[in-house]
Amino acid sequence: MNKTILFVLALFIISCRNNTATMNSTNESQAAADDGWISLFDGKTTNGWHSYGKDHVGSAWKVENGTLHAGGESKDAAKAEGGDLVTNQEYENFDLKVDWRISPKGNSGIIFYVKEDPSKYDNTYNTGPEMQVLDNGTPTVLGHPDAKLYTHRAGDLYDLLAAKEAEKLAGQWNQAEIIANKGKLDFYLNGIHTLSTTMWNDTWRQMIAISKFKDMKDFGTFKKGKIALQDHGDEVWYRNIKIKKL
Repeated sequence: MNKTILFVLALFIISCRNNTATMNSTNESQAAADDGWISLFDGKTTNGWHSYGKDHVGSAWKVENGTLHAGGESKDAAKAEGGDLVTNQEYENFDLKVDWRISPKGNSGIIFYVKEDPSKYDNTYNTGPEMQVLDNGTPTVLGHPDAKLYTHRAGDLYDLLAAKEAEKLAGQWNQAEIIANKGKLDFYLNGIHTLSTTMWNDTWRQMIAISKFKDMKDFGTFKKGKIALQDHGDEVWYRNIKIKKL
């Protein structure tokens, strides 16, 4: 076999390898695009979010080291424009995943099915149920005062239903998941299935009737709405926020 034939054969082999690598890369990208997950936070900007009832993000929220961070103390803290963050888009049936970290004695929440209509509802929690984000503390270290209240602890369906406890200590990252699909609601925390219930039936309405939301006539009634991250004035961090429409 002469040198020209060997050279052509070598080029053919290299070309085949490159084409195979390109196909594999394309297939992997296609699989990532086809898995249905939509990133709600790019780790760099607040694109896709705004403060409730406003057309921008309040200055209390900062993007820091790949996280959405609220409640930090600074000389300008008193002037910071706070308020809950909400998605620009509404979601109906969904699987939501988000990592959260709370400061010692801190309080926040992940609120969903929020109807953004400031002319009727002053706050996100006037319409949307909440997965509680809280420092529960330990048997020897006091956390947030709400940790003493049933249905107010980390991971609970706030003021409605207590969840199995699976939270990590303040300052550590927790992986939360909320699945809301055709009325069935499931909470997960750090890989543990912590709560399951059904929305919008008689039991759901009875739970609301004995809760702090009993006088909010539209609370927990919407079947489509926005996702909100609560600014409770305490330091909290969120990251890896993604959603899949079901």
